[in-house]
Amino acid sequence: MSESPISLFLVPTPIGNLKDITLRAIETLKSVDVILAEDTRTTGILLKHLEISRPLQSYHIFNEHKAVEKLVDRMKNGEVFALVSDAGTPAISDPGFLLVREVLASGLDVQCLPGPTAFVPALVNSGLPNDRFVFEGFLPHKKGRKTRIDSLMLETRTMIFYESPHRLMKTLEQFAEAFGEERQACVSRELTKLHEENVRGTLKELIEYYQNNPLKGEIVLILAGANEKLKEKDQEKEWKKEKKYK
Repeated sequence: MSESPISLFLVPTPIGNLKDITLRAIETLKSVDVILAEDTRTTGILLKHLEISRPLQSYHIFNEHKAVEKLVDRMKNGEVFALVSDAGTPAISDPGFLLVREVLASGLDVQCLPGPTAFVPALVNSGLPNDRFVFEGFLPHKKGRKTRIDSLMLETRTMIFYESPHRLMKTLEQFAEAFGEERQACVSRELTKLHEENVRGTLKELIEYYQNNPLKGEIVLILAGANEKLKEKDQEKEWKKEKKYK
């Protein structure tokens, strides 16, 4: 177990409602030397609201590879950093993994504070099983998209996806084709915000709903897993097919 002081704190920030910031997150942001932010403008608004005045530095997907080595060197010299994303927990479909890996590899220590993550409330309020689930994040936009979807056809755990408003209809239609239009799902958008909405039903019902209800905001899509008996049936079919050709 590492006994070295913490050089990097991962600090979750609200996904919508600013009241969801924790007391410990506020305390940490006030105490570090530098706050690394995905978008300094977005984080600047939050810090102003919290009355926190600390140096801000940009850290995002386009500069992380170049920035990591210098940041680790600064940590070795005693500077303490906090990493935040625009909303939610850093490194969950956002930059962060690369920095955490290199900081740990350098013998320094990292600590992640508990806090907001969009997929947890979306999963829990979906009404779908949450004892076992798999987080898929964003699907590939083009190359590899169908391959990824096909690889999940026999997945029995509840599946979680992030999606953008302009791609949701395409995703729902592709899911209906791959998993069947009667598969249960839930679309959560604008979680914790004023216009939060959770729409539950079959993929067919969700497609019909969003044909008449334009979408805006951040989206989490929860999809029911395959029935265990269906999976066993498909596996038996594949086994018989393989046996036939041997």
